[in-house]
Amino acid sequence: MTAKKMVFIILKIVGIIVGIVVLYVASGYLIPFIEVSEKEDGQKKEIPIYIYTNGVHTDIVMPVKNELHDWSSKIPFTNTKSGKSDFQYVGIGWGDKGFYLDTPTWADLKFSTAFKAAFWLSESAMHCTYYKKMKEGDDCKMIMISKNQYKHLVQFVESKFDTDANGNYILIPTNAVYGENDAFYDAKGRYSFLDTCNTWANNALKAAGQKAALWTPTDYGIFLHYKE
Repeated sequence: MTAKKMVFIILKIVGIIVGIVVLYVASGYLIPFIEVSEKEDGQKKEIPIYIYTNGVHTDIVMPVKNELHDWSSKIPFTNTKSGKSDFQYVGIGWGDKGFYLDTPTWADLKFSTAFKAAFWLSESAMHCTYYKKMKEGDDCKMIMISKNQYKHLVQFVESKFDTDANGNYILIPTNAVYGENDAFYDAKGRYSFLDTCNTWANNALKAAGQKAALWTPTDYGIFLHYKE
């Protein structure tokens, strides 16, 4: 093979890679503008949930306990560093285990973590955080939903947790928690550039019959539909 042909092949490969990246970035920006409308079920909207982002991961925040579901029965307060139990809400998110444990902010991102996460090469995890109260802002929006919609949301979230033979959520022993009131659990599925933590949160909103993006890899694509 001549040097000229070798250079041509390398340039072609680079061009394909650049093209894929450009297409992904463009799709990640444009497709989220396509809104999936809220599905009304005719019931009273009486349960508050929140969408909350730390700038990287979007969580679905729900009441710790109500007449429909008790999250503390599967996500024990004792699994957090504080062990406190005076919380009103629990935030749950799904994502790549490496991203969660090694990348609390974008500044902590490593190439190896990003590469594994992008191409289905690592395991996933559920991140669960307890809160005493929620404060609305650019990073946190409240949504009122019906009991029936909440049941669908709970079913969607629960289906992503991996469980042991007794049906219990599997705690991930780690010191890489984000604070005193959170913990990580094993999850089902593989993270990828097409199916991110924010894609999961967006799909959770769809499951609950709420406004959402057609598809989004970012938190921006979710919050875009909840601007005041």
